Amino acid sequence: MTRFGILSTYPPTRCGLANFTHALEAALTESGHDTVAIVRALDAPLDRRDALTQGTSRPVAELIAGDAGSIRRAAAALDTTDVAIVQHEYGIYGGRDGDEVIHLLETLEVPVIVVLHTVLPAPSTHQRIVLERVCASAASVVVMTQNAREVLLANYRVSRGKIAVIPHGVAARQAPDPTHARPGRRRILTWGLISRGKGLEWGVRAMDELRDLDVEYVIAGQTHPKVRALQGEEYRRHLESLIRELNLEGVVSLDDRYLDRRELDALVATADAVLLPYESTEQATSGVLAEAVAAGIPVVATGFPHAVELLSGGAGLIAGHGDPASMARGLRSILEADDAERRVREAAASRVSPATWPVVAERYRHLARSAMAQRAA
Repeated sequence: MTRFGILSTYPPTRCGLANFTHALEAALTESGHDTVAIVRALDAPLDRRDALTQGTSRPVAELIAGDAGSIRRAAAALDTTDVAIVQHEYGIYGGRDGDEVIHLLETLEVPVIVVLHTVLPAPSTHQRIVLERVCASAASVVVMTQNAREVLLANYRVSRGKIAVIPHGVAARQAPDPTHARPGRRRILTWGLISRGKGLEWGVRAMDELRDLDVEYVIAGQTHPKVRALQGEEYRRHLESLIRELNLEGVVSLDDRYLDRRELDALVATADAVLLPYESTEQATSGVLAEAVAAGIPVVATGFPHAVELLSGGAGLIAGHGDPASMARGLRSILEADDAERRVREAAASRVSPATWPVVAERYRHLARSAMAQRAA
């Protein structure tokens, strides 16, 4: 039995890392042989009622930004485990560029596996220093794509032998039946937490060029909590205004619910295509992209690194950043092709099998065993 500790955001926090950690925890503990202790990263203490509303287990400690005492308590909690898995994003830890996590990592006695969710190709000097020190503290450094590995090696001082590529986990889903006709209009779907970097205005504009196809575009997701805290619903109001300006009220809908796993799976099953019009040209990992491919839904995405890598085998098409005409052409070619879903499922099959959560969890177990053996030697 291995006792894993995981440092990350965690439900009820709503973000991609929290969802990733919740799924990884479930996969690691599914067999009943291993255990997971969660140390939850927070901007501020949660109300006790909120702290227990979601998640598989109660966190054993909390790492709160700016709270030196919580750093000591988090480190002590992780040191009761056999190996610590630390999820890294600059924005989830306290200090400049999240540098408070460095002190915690450098005081841990147990071996550490660091999981990098963002690898910037052009970091600031301080961002580079932070990531290099985070990686130096680790026995293994996990990235989720080959592109992220290449960027890490080209721009940071990190031991090549430490780096492992483990894909973002996905649920093993039943692919849609291509012979089953969906009722109503063809549905294009984008889901996930909303913020300006998602480029949703370009997706809305793309719909203006697809009126002749009688499509509907569903944008499902709440505004990102950190964006809402600083800017309220400004971006959602901007999207609503654009929809009215283009007279697309009957075509584009904004669903502001935060969908649980069952609700999301049901919505994804109704989609004829997924559109990811993200503005970032540097996004190393997208959980939404991985899940869309796993579900066998054709994807049109802008050319961020994870999309270029994952869709290169035929699971979707790449569109230009900020280019609604390019997005519309990609969607049109998918929606007008009789065998689009079959071709996508075939192309996605080789990508999905190594990325299902049980397979991903076993890769983390292997890294843990190796790290523990090295520490014991």
